[in-house]
Amino acid sequence: MTDKVKGVRNIKMSIGLVLEGGGMRGLFTTGVLDFFLENDIEFKHIIGVSAGACHASSYISRQPGRSFAVSTDYLSDKHYCGLYSFITTGDLFGAEMIYDTIPNKLNPIDYKAAAENPAVFRVVVTNCRTGQAEYPIIEDMKRDTIYIRASSSLPIVSKPVKINNELYFDGGVADSIPLAQSIKFGMLKNVVVLTRERGYMKSPNKMMPYIRMKYRKYPELIKSIENRHIMYNNELKLIASEEKAGRAFVISPNQPLPCDRVEKDVEKLRICYRLGYNAAADSLEKLKAFLEK
Repeated sequence: MTDKVKGVRNIKMSIGLVLEGGGMRGLFTTGVLDFFLENDIEFKHIIGVSAGACHASSYISRQPGRSFAVSTDYLSDKHYCGLYSFITTGDLFGAEMIYDTIPNKLNPIDYKAAAENPAVFRVVVTNCRTGQAEYPIIEDMKRDTIYIRASSSLPIVSKPVKINNELYFDGGVADSIPLAQSIKFGMLKNVVVLTRERGYMKSPNKMMPYIRMKYRKYPELIKSIENRHIMYNNELKLIASEEKAGRAFVISPNQPLPCDRVEKDVEKLRICYRLGYNAAADSLEKLKAFLEK
């Protein structure tokens, strides 16, 4: 959290915000972040994965309501998400529309506000060659949006994103909930926003035979995908340990969210948003105590 935070002042500790991905389940995160914006809750260091990285963009630019609008206003546009986009571009979610047309024309992101935000904003990407996670800093939202795109490019339904002669996929492949990395970056305490309910455990990927064939040129990437459920469940154990020690504050759904990773039912997405907003609101007093302690 910044040294001077509206609503929770005089915080001198390093407090981070960790945002899980989850596709359209990320509308839960959007609700949480909008509540944070409305209550002037800010953080020194933010690290987002996939959808978490996308929604953090509007949080960094201090635009409440923008992420929900971006996620729901264009669902009927064939260039936004669906079979047409996948067949014509190789991306289920249309990259040009999502990372150029919307933020620069239809629902502009406030690049000036983002640049003036003192928080360090990182996203997680997975290097196809090494199979390892990388954590680039988004210093210029417009220039560096390619990293946010890479962080959200899920294998099978997206093309890998080329950056500096390396290919990258969704950060969740190699580091789904980067709490350990946030700690390594010096955050003494962390607020973690999850898009899965308490008690959830990830299972092995049933698509592995197809994945081994499709990405046979990238054996390290295949290993990371194959072991993702192990990595994810170990990260949940770390979260529980940090929470018990008083160093992590978790906001998560209290039940399975009603929307899928690819969801086009606006009412279901609205429910996810309200569940996130209400979860943050219900935890406000405990959160303030956590931040101030």
